[in-house]
Amino acid sequence: MPENSDLVPEVDSTPTARRVLLKLSGEMFGGGSVGLDPDVISRVAREVAEAVAGGVQVGIVVGGGNFFRGAELSQRGMERARADYMGMLGTVMNALALQDFLEQAGVDTRVQTAITMGQVAEPYIPRRAMRHMEKGRVVIFGAGAGMPYFSTDTVSVQRALETRCTEVLMGKHGVDAVYTADPREDASAERLEHVTYSDALQQGLKVMDAAAFSLCMENSLPMVVFGLEEPGNVTRALMGERIGTLVTA
Repeated sequence: MPENSDLVPEVDSTPTARRVLLKLSGEMFGGGSVGLDPDVISRVAREVAEAVAGGVQVGIVVGGGNFFRGAELSQRGMERARADYMGMLGTVMNALALQDFLEQAGVDTRVQTAITMGQVAEPYIPRRAMRHMEKGRVVIFGAGAGMPYFSTDTVSVQRALETRCTEVLMGKHGVDAVYTADPREDASAERLEHVTYSDALQQGLKVMDAAAFSLCMENSLPMVVFGLEEPGNVTRALMGERIGTLVTA
């Protein structure tokens, strides 16, 4: 089939392969600092490549916190919408960096952005993204939702639902699961292997932002929260190994 067939894709509504949405925090890209850490990005790219070689279809939403955080900028007096757009541009820089390292690892990759920038990426088209994944390509979603006031957590869930992923994998920097409290501040915090959305709400657990949480709960979309620092965790999560915390309806 010619490459131009991607323009009018035919997508099976029930994919037989495992298809997942991986959320990578901006902090991961910077190794906890401002900017990009090539060693960290290269490691994560190799781990994604290993899962793709195993037949997993992968979509990735990237954060931009290593460059800009719209909410934090707005707290310092910047107009919120403008600050959020700056944050979206930061996610595109991360998406392009990850694309480069994925292709170095031998994985065909496409970047799709919610803000049109044809010289560097495709526009976000769900059915085209699904077609790419069916062909074994990794699709990286940049520029958030293309609108202010939406976090990349919410975008991750929305992209997962639109591209018919079976679960969302939330890769975290600095924490390896969901705890009953912040383990960095409370030594008695209990690590949870499994929690339901309703229990998480009742206990006030900080899993993700409220809008993203509601989308997952309303659509019974399973989510795995895991740590990115441990080498091999990305591959294990993508392949379906139960690490971190499983959150279900």
